Amino acid sequence: MEKPFCETLANGSGIRLFLRLTPKASRNSIAGVGVDGNGQQQIRAMVTAVPENGKANMALIKLLAKTAKWPKSSVEIVAGHTDRNKVLEISGDPDALIAQLHELTGGQDI
Repeated sequence: MEKPFCETLANGSGIRLFLRLTPKASRNSIAGVGVDGNGQQQIRAMVTAVPENGKANMALIKLLAKTAKWPKSSVEIVAGHTDRNKVLEISGDPDALIAQLHELTGGQDI
């Protein structure tokens, strides 16, 4: 069984998001949902920035904030700073955040 690409934080202050980042892409975009080898669903994102000195991570945060209209300060990478597979925590109302992610991924089920 596949695990969902996001989960509500225990304290209810936001969500934990699983994401796979492709740096040095031809454009910045959210490319839907994929599944890794362990059955973990991940949002797929692409950025044009290179993976040096955190540039791709900053581009990812900027992309998510701009696309979903979240403040950049509410998006934090908590794991995977130097890996393509990342775990992010996004603060805010979990139900609203999940609804926005549902829209961003083209309506794919979470």
